[in-house]
Amino acid sequence: QVQLQESGPGLVKPSQTLSLTCTVSGGSITTNYYAWNWIRQPPGKGLEWMGVITYDGRTYYSPSLNTRTSISRDTSKNQFSLQLSSVTPEDTAVYYCARRPFLLGPYDYWGQGTQVTVSS
Repeated sequence: QVQLQESGPGLVKPSQTLSLTCTVSGGSITTNYYAWNWIRQPPGKGLEWMGVITYDGRTYYSPSLNTRTSISRDTSKNQFSLQLSSVTPEDTAVYYCARRPFLLGPYDYWGQGTQVTVSS
């Protein structure tokens, strides 16, 4: 059973960088051909895909967030991380990490989500 767990600060000040980590257990983030995603849901809005890092380390980002988003991984810890720079209150959301086989198709495992609030 694959499990994903998000971790990171729940409160970030405007203009700072939001940093979250997803720790994966029950499976390796380097296993062919899985893709490891970051997704968020602002209050009262739908899910927004932010970006992905693949089993072999390729990254892809949402065009709307591309200039502010960076996803990396630490294979020794079986973790992947999100950094979102220059945050504003509009970045307040529940942030999820999720896995999908290949780059398209349904997600098969999700983290429970972590609330991040951007406020001074």
